[in-house]
Amino acid sequence: MQKTIHKTMQKKKKGTRKGFTTGACSAAAARAACLGLLTNEVPDVVECQLPNGQQVHFAVTDGYCENGLAHAVVIKDAGDDPDVTHKAALTADVRLLPGYPDQVLIKGGPGVGVVTMAGLGLAVNGPAINPVPQKNIEENVRLVAASLLETQGLEVTISVPDGEAMAKRTLNARLGIVGGISILGTTGIVHPYSTAAFRDSVIQGIQVASNQGQDTVVLTTGGRTEKFVIRELLRLAPACFVQMGDFLKYALDTAVKEDIQHVIIGGMVGKLTKMAQGETITHANRNAVNTDLLAELAAGVGVPEDVCDDIRAAETARYAGERIEALGKGAEFYQALGNKVISTVMARYQHASFDLKVLICDFDGNKLAETE
Repeated sequence: MQKTIHKTMQKKKKGTRKGFTTGACSAAAARAACLGLLTNEVPDVVECQLPNGQQVHFAVTDGYCENGLAHAVVIKDAGDDPDVTHKAALTADVRLLPGYPDQVLIKGGPGVGVVTMAGLGLAVNGPAINPVPQKNIEENVRLVAASLLETQGLEVTISVPDGEAMAKRTLNARLGIVGGISILGTTGIVHPYSTAAFRDSVIQGIQVASNQGQDTVVLTTGGRTEKFVIRELLRLAPACFVQMGDFLKYALDTAVKEDIQHVIIGGMVGKLTKMAQGETITHANRNAVNTDLLAELAAGVGVPEDVCDDIRAAETARYAGERIEALGKGAEFYQALGNKVISTVMARYQHASFDLKVLICDFDGNKLAETE
């Protein structure tokens, strides 16, 4: 298998350097601590098998053994990914469990979140250590501690100093994970600016709402639009609000799968125009805003032809909004845009059971229109 040296990993062009997940770092720390139990000395470098089968060497810090317990820390390197857990100290404490041969018990310590809601694929009141990392931790423990496990068990406690503070910068509280971060990772590798992780969080957020018995989800394109819709929809539970970012398709597909009855989309003119023109992934780097569509909507509410031509020739949806507002026709235009979003989306999901509402705000979070 391919081997990569974590400590001396060749630095690539800025913005493309890969890193390692909290799950991979936890597995490496656990493996190092197990070696400490075996030899009474925790190594400074440990080899770890990632979930994708790759063998990686991790630097180990703060390793020690005392009173039948081994302690090891691996500092997470997230590469060029803007991850709040970059440089987190993934910590493993391993101790023997006499009388429990061949058992590996994985626990969460301080800084690892506790699951309080169903819908995450994890036990309620258990640690927020996802299934793949749990399996990977156990695999690495068994790879080095088979002789110990013949006669006794091992208890592995994963903790993250400052994990509770880190978690405040994540969506964990929204998902019902309290007190710390989640231990994550399906391959062990962090890809820079990973869209997969965000996409998965969108799906998971809707699943959590469904498992709480909510029949409504409110999908927003970012933080400002989320603050706007929360102010507008105070009656709804926090779990109903899901930041979908650019992932409209995955959000709506999950809403259908979870039998959500009411979907509300909150957004600004740019992203909503993408939805109105039929885009299901609304990232700026994909297809451009269809200014012909905006000009058509503008003409439909009585905007003069010369202004429609300017809108058609422009690059942004925001320009269209500003020009039309200056004519006093903003409310009509935004209403037409919201209606177009609904007709376009529902044409794609015509056999779905949900109804759709659109809330539109400006860049300062002020309400512009509401359509359903």
